[in-house]
Amino acid sequence: MLLNSDRLHSSAKWLLLVATLSLGACASYPPAPASAAKADYSYKIGPGDNLNIVVWRNPELSMNVPVRPDGKMSSPLIDDLDAMGKDPTTLARDIEKELAKFIRDPVVTVIVTGFVGPYSEQIRVVGQAAKPQILAYKQKMTILDVMIAVGGITDFADGNRATILRTAENNAQYRVRLKDLIKNGDVSANVEMKPGDVVIIPQSWF
Repeated sequence: MLLNSDRLHSSAKWLLLVATLSLGACASYPPAPASAAKADYSYKIGPGDNLNIVVWRNPELSMNVPVRPDGKMSSPLIDDLDAMGKDPTTLARDIEKELAKFIRDPVVTVIVTGFVGPYSEQIRVVGQAAKPQILAYKQKMTILDVMIAVGGITDFADGNRATILRTAENNAQYRVRLKDLIKNGDVSANVEMKPGDVVIIPQSWF
């Protein structure tokens, strides 16, 4: 059985915890800007992507290959070439340099056929989403696109207290009105995403 002093100490710790949570819940973040995508965005290859490598006039060297979990790819005459973080054009030029050791003037095209992207650019949805998950970022992707992909929010979500943690801006945090957007159809609540964004959907207190 706890002594009175222990009970007081335990109660004080509980009150401090509740106060801390309350302050966190009441933290005011600025609304997310409506526009965020960069016009010059170029897709970067990531582990898990599938690549269609076409070597002109060399069909025996053309094939579909996956990018391994270590971010590298292999194909005929090429072992362990770094692919992660490169755009398809840059990777094609790197493959040409490797193939030039064996064939004359290779011309290579790289087409991404399965999109995952590097971890640093993936969109993560956590909390009270119907299906929390990781999504590949796409140019001009909006929070509405993200919500459709994860099946919306749960009945226990406090959608208008949801936030976007923007890793591209030193973890700046912005408020988004998911309830207004999804439940009420308020398109003014729709905002663009940035690569690496984390959508955090809290649970309602009531």
